[in-house]
Amino acid sequence: MSFFAELGLAEPILRALEAKGYNDPTPIQRQSIPALLEGRDLLGIAQTGTGKTAAFALPSLHRLAANRIDRKPASCRMLILSPTRELAAQIADNIEGYAKYLNISVACVFGGVPVGKQARRLVPGVDILVATPGRLLDLIDQRALTLSRTEIFVLDEADQMMDLGFIHALKRVANLLPKTRQSLFFSATMPKAIEDLGKQFIVNPVRVEVAPNSTTAERVEQYVTFINQAEKQALLTLRIRTLLASKEMDRALVFTRTKHGADRVVRHLISAGIEARAIHGNKSQAQRTAALEAFRQGSCPVLVATDIAARGIDVSGVSHVFNFELPNVPEQYVHRIGRTARAGADGIAMSFCAPDEKPYLKDIEKLTRLKIDTMALPENFLSEAAKLPAPTRKPAEEERDARHDARAQRGNGGRGGSGQPRGEQKRGNQNFGGKAQGRDGRPRDTSPRQERRDGAANDRGPVRNPVLDATVNGGERDGNQPRNFRPRGGGAPGVGAHRNKVRRAS
Repeated sequence: MSFFAELGLAEPILRALEAKGYNDPTPIQRQSIPALLEGRDLLGIAQTGTGKTAAFALPSLHRLAANRIDRKPASCRMLILSPTRELAAQIADNIEGYAKYLNISVACVFGGVPVGKQARRLVPGVDILVATPGRLLDLIDQRALTLSRTEIFVLDEADQMMDLGFIHALKRVANLLPKTRQSLFFSATMPKAIEDLGKQFIVNPVRVEVAPNSTTAERVEQYVTFINQAEKQALLTLRIRTLLASKEMDRALVFTRTKHGADRVVRHLISAGIEARAIHGNKSQAQRTAALEAFRQGSCPVLVATDIAARGIDVSGVSHVFNFELPNVPEQYVHRIGRTARAGADGIAMSFCAPDEKPYLKDIEKLTRLKIDTMALPENFLSEAAKLPAPTRKPAEEERDARHDARAQRGNGGRGGSGQPRGEQKRGNQNFGGKAQGRDGRPRDTSPRQERRDGAANDRGPVRNPVLDATVNGGERDGNQPRNFRPRGGGAPGVGAHRNKVRRAS
């Protein structure tokens, strides 16, 4: 009899686990499931890839199936909060597999897609809802969802929630949940700020820690190469090309600090004949899904990601992780290299460290209590790097990339709502209700191309005094003259009263 059968899980759940080939539990599953079946709250400290989803999904499904009640409109019995879209979709997909033989509905809602379809999905109510915080609050504000009937609440990747600035959203969710509920709180690390956040959700919890705080995966071989920032791209391209040629690498994840840095890495890899895609917040949901699916299927062996987007990546067969830039938060290093060595496999993590990143490396080694081995540059590195083709880029695009990177270094990178860099929207041609005119009456901010596009009919023409025009021809408008604006109230007292009254000082 398997461990899961000994726990007394419902027969449909055991059948689904057998279909998936699950027999032996992971450490977090072995420690968590018995306490959760008793209805206890849980504080779980575990790295990614340790089987957390099954640890909270299996006992929750057993509880929901054993206590069947009719679904209530616009409500859910179990709520799971996830920091990213990809991770939310992954959790929902796994739970649907575990609930394959149960009459339990699962829905997943996140941003980047129309909210209307998701709202309609919630009209009859669902048993399990997986959501990102922003979209969850959108649906609540639109009265498409209420949390008053939630029986089980799961907060996953709490440390990443804090990093993304969801603290206020989480506090609001805490106030909307019923007092009587079962709460589960998971985090890869547990600094004091995260522990304080957990106190708002969990009461007298069972604490489960499957690995010492802030340690890295034991099966990951870790290396660092010291190199100048400008030479990192060549080193990455040569390393990946060599590993693919020797078939030592199956799939690789490359981490960059910025979104535009990720795009630039992809352009260089593609120009060298290496299939690669990027996944980050500036990509549409369709692009992110397509990139992740190509990576899973193996048609794209290299995926370049930012830390935020990578939280949803749970792909078996990731043999290598490259830290193109070291994270300035040492805990992120733990999350990054945790993408490899999953499900009992081994993995290799290679980091590129520029001179100004050495303090970051020191913080990482202090946190992980591990001295990372140094890996030398390849032989004939400079000559081989000189042979690499450069991606075709227009000068303006290169300048834009440099500008984005400089802004990111100052801490205010990103884009505004219009897709233009912040600070450059409407700069130089501000519009406060009308177009600024030159002495000839033409708009100053209109280019010749715009004039040809709009046509002469849209030209405002010379500036006229509406009061004087009103008196021409005894107040009658000349049929050949364009209609001009006339203020209400006839003569508009005071208009033009100061004409010729101001003279230039001699």
